[in-house]
Amino acid sequence: MTQITAKTFWMTASIAALPALSVGATTTPSAGAVSLSQAPVVMRLNKDEFRIAFGINADRCAATANGCNGVIRYRVDWKTEDGVVRSENKRVSYTVVPQSSHSLTVDRQYFDTAEGAHTTDVVKVTVDAITCVEGTDLHATRTASITAP
Repeated sequence: MTQITAKTFWMTASIAALPALSVGATTTPSAGAVSLSQAPVVMRLNKDEFRIAFGINADRCAATANGCNGVIRYRVDWKTEDGVVRSENKRVSYTVVPQSSHSLTVDRQYFDTAEGAHTTDVVKVTVDAITCVEGTDLHATRTASITAP
């Protein structure tokens, strides 16, 4: 197993232990609850370039003619070659199209202190909150946000 493959496997196995986050929208009961289908998946593309994928379960959105949308707020802990661990708070939006119960959103991230000069490692991804709004317009004003315990 190559070093990158081993690190990717370790990262995937490490974040797989995170519990699924279930969130209910109180302002739009028809949009209901959304949750992650599994722990976020981290994919290394380069020395410092990553994609973080979030699978979304939205069974109650499938029952609406409008679908739903929201934002996933998450934190990434990453480590530089010299062992220094840093944290960044990130956001990625998602949309669940009408009559669908699942969606996928992927965030593109670079983690480095010298613009690609070093190899970095993602240590942990933690989802802090998911917002959910009925409809597929990301600029909707009615938003419910539940923060993870």
